[in-house]
Amino acid sequence: MRIRKSGFSASVLAWAVGLGLATCFGTAGAQEARPDAVQVEKGRQLAVAADCAACHTAPKGGAAFAGGYAIESPLGTIYASNITPSKANGIGDYTLEDFTKSLREGVRKDGAHLYPAMPYTSYTELSDEDTAALYAYFMHGVAPVDKAAPATALPFPFSIRYSMAVWNALFLKDQRFAPDTSKSAEWNRGAYLAGALAHCSTCHTPRNALMAEQDGSAFLAGGSVGAWYAPNITSDTNNGIGAWSEAELVKYLKTGGVAGKAQAAGPMAEAIEHSLQHLPDADLKAIAVFLKQTPAVAGDETKPRFSYGKPSMSEIDQRGLTTGVDVGWRVFSGSCAHCHQANAGGTDNGEYPSLFHNTATGADRADNLIAAILHGVDRTVQGKHHFMPPFGDDGSYTERLSDSEIAAVSNYVLTRYGNPAVQVSAAQVATQRAGGAQPLLARLQPFMLPGMVLVVLILIALVVLVARRRRVR
Repeated sequence: MRIRKSGFSASVLAWAVGLGLATCFGTAGAQEARPDAVQVEKGRQLAVAADCAACHTAPKGGAAFAGGYAIESPLGTIYASNITPSKANGIGDYTLEDFTKSLREGVRKDGAHLYPAMPYTSYTELSDEDTAALYAYFMHGVAPVDKAAPATALPFPFSIRYSMAVWNALFLKDQRFAPDTSKSAEWNRGAYLAGALAHCSTCHTPRNALMAEQDGSAFLAGGSVGAWYAPNITSDTNNGIGAWSEAELVKYLKTGGVAGKAQAAGPMAEAIEHSLQHLPDADLKAIAVFLKQTPAVAGDETKPRFSYGKPSMSEIDQRGLTTGVDVGWRVFSGSCAHCHQANAGGTDNGEYPSLFHNTATGADRADNLIAAILHGVDRTVQGKHHFMPPFGDDGSYTERLSDSEIAAVSNYVLTRYGNPAVQVSAAQVATQRAGGAQPLLARLQPFMLPGMVLVVLILIALVVLVARRRRVR
């Protein structure tokens, strides 16, 4: 349900990917009376459901919640802050009121505004009770780490944090979750988990020109998150998850894989690894119930993404040929067939999935197929590591494939095993490798300062002109 690191990964496009308690709380205020162990444990469970660790713990051995995770937003790199109870570098001096203001309104204790890479637009729905439990956990259940996270330094004018006050006035709905009395208790639990804690809409709802989630009928209709695409997860049969059963949705949320349907990669894999797999089955079922009953949002897809494709022996048939063999076949034969099998049917144990009946190859856009080739798959679920090496990275695991090679193998796979109407160009791969298509706001950034200077000069010229005309009179 979301995304982060690779290219965006975790977006303002989800200013991303959704993203735990991302870029959260800044410096200092005073702890309150020590809570009981039950409240602290409840806060820990809520922090898991909110996926706080994924963003606020740096990769490769970073201390828990000490910040430093780099969120590659379209407007620049945002570093998640230290949210341990360190008085020097974390939130150790925050009162419950300070904590609540950061969580719900995106305003730090020092008055500085947070960027919505920290999904306070979703967390604003959290109840007073749950907010207090989270505060109790971070103050009394987390070890303080006296280490400052790297400072976020976005380019002008995005570096002006106070501009977020205007953005909040336009787009922040500062209100708590209100149960729908016409729905079941299970549905309401799922709506609260998906909407407030798991912040699914951060990635799965498209954004407007100012990077806010689109209101109304676009809810959960899908959105780009850097190099990845968080698909439509409304109840629509063809474009969403309407053709999934509740049991399949629960399995996907718990394991990241459902044979014949989909496998989680990118930010969604991170969400499952750090958060969703640890939730009780009853909570996952509630989320599935909620998603199955969301208003359907139709699109251009005429059948479910997972329904495309069939086995093909073209990889074997072309072995030994010296003519008529394209680059896509050579890359597939040399880099893909060994794991996904010659007919692309995957392994019997499901460790390597089929490339047909797979949402990554059957979608009406190739973003996630390209991103998986570029960045690989890496998730650990129930103690088992699921891994595909990145073919777009320099060094480490494999030989780096060029943009044209990735385009060629993508088209080979799409034509034989996926949606043949979708084709990939080398230019598209280059865009995905660079982090995805830039939104309008990011494209305009280089012209904003010159434009502001020009406006000021024009205003000065008008003032001088008016003053001269008055003197002439």
